[in-house]
Amino acid sequence: MVTFLFTLLILIPIAVAIDISEKIDKFLRHENLTFFQIVDEYYKNFIIYYANTFMPLALFIAVILFTSRLANNTEIIAINSAQISFKRFLYPYFIGATIVAVVALAMNHFVVPNSNKIRKEFENTYIKKQNYKDKSVRDFSLQLNDSTYIFLQNFDLERNSGYNFSTETYHGLELKTRLTADRINWNKKDSTFKLYNWKERKVFSKRDSIFSGNSLDTVFAFTPKDFDYKAALAQEMPSNDLISFIDLSKKRGIKNLNAYLVELYKRTSLPMATYVLTLIAVALAQRKRRGGTGINLALGVAVMFIYVFFLKVAEVLGAVAGADPLLNVWMPNIIFGAYAVYLYLNARK
Repeated sequence: MVTFLFTLLILIPIAVAIDISEKIDKFLRHENLTFFQIVDEYYKNFIIYYANTFMPLALFIAVILFTSRLANNTEIIAINSAQISFKRFLYPYFIGATIVAVVALAMNHFVVPNSNKIRKEFENTYIKKQNYKDKSVRDFSLQLNDSTYIFLQNFDLERNSGYNFSTETYHGLELKTRLTADRINWNKKDSTFKLYNWKERKVFSKRDSIFSGNSLDTVFAFTPKDFDYKAALAQEMPSNDLISFIDLSKKRGIKNLNAYLVELYKRTSLPMATYVLTLIAVALAQRKRRGGTGINLALGVAVMFIYVFFLKVAEVLGAVAGADPLLNVWMPNIIFGAYAVYLYLNARK
């Protein structure tokens, strides 16, 4: 555990130093930005995010360093001579891995999302260039409840204005009402919508009634925030809020929520990787090698980078529409878990 903390305390200052060198000019552009504000709003949350990200990897390096030192001092040979099984030898490692996994789980599900929200607000205000970006949604549909649907051809999230709006209410499969408008505006102050050139059709058994007008102030069970589905927002939601958001979005008929599901599943899969990486690290480093700790560390770093590569590829593939996000997120752990079992069976001999 001491080696783990030492490794983590080495990695974090390196990440902070690199980040400062990249962003120092952007900090200096803002005269009203104080040193305390940079530390409190940005780097405190930056450290929380990257410390949590580096935890499994720091533990992996720490286990390799510690076990290699035991092997070089021939202590593992003495343990084997005392008829201590390899399974019993792993107990302390897995106790340490459990401590790290529990801390990482709590951080991932509750602490890091709130920290990300503050950090990203700071980045959007002071770091990212405020160039014009297309903040509009096109051909958007939403299911408000079991019987009500809305459709929008275009909605500008910056101006809170949209075109070709319609909402339909059904009783079973039968259309009951349909309201259309050429233009729709959102009034944030009153939380109301204003429809322009609107037309409402009510369907009855023997006749229809049609009403129309130039403008109409009304309310709906949605806001423009419901149109803005971004994967980045998932990183800012605690897990309970994210689960509620996914459930509500499914009820509203949102088709592709894989980016949100990937973020949710990743919060559990990455901490659980500590067990897989610990077993691989012990199995690789428990033998005394010619070249000492350096060879074991080189092998460990190579395995670590391959794991990170697989992890990033799995996240991208899992976010694609039609993919299975749960399987993709856990695939690196499954592959490396099989490799860990193979190393364990050989090391046990």
